[in-house]
Amino acid sequence: MLTYKTTIKLHDTDAAGLLFFANQFKIVHEAYEILFEQIGFGFAKLIRDCDFFLPIVHAQSDYTAPLFVGDKVKVEVRLAKIGRTSFTLSYRLFNQNNKLVGTSQTVHVSVAKTTKKKIPLPPALLRVLKKVSSDRGRVW
Repeated sequence: MLTYKTTIKLHDTDAAGLLFFANQFKIVHEAYEILFEQIGFGFAKLIRDCDFFLPIVHAQSDYTAPLFVGDKVKVEVRLAKIGRTSFTLSYRLFNQNNKLVGTSQTVHVSVAKTTKKKIPLPPALLRVLKKVSSDRGRVW
């Protein structure tokens, strides 16, 4: 498990100051981006240097309590599944009172840049994902 912390900003909310539903995906994507930067597969590297992409092919979210402007959010990211060509990340969002306020899940598939076809997860990425899956309590 890895943990990402952020604060709900005005631009994350609707007219009532409540987190706009689609922005939960934005928050978990920020956590995903930072996770991949930390493990050596940041998006700049993926786009410029790697011969594969990792598009999200499925995403889902549940909302269990509201978040408002100024609320502190902690996102716990877990590697839920590693397949041959894909991996699944699960996210749990907590407010400043440590109350679960939402969950999300994203499925990422390894795709060749040249052919845009699904390929096995590259060995270097697979090694890092397996290490991350055993990494407990890291905060970034």
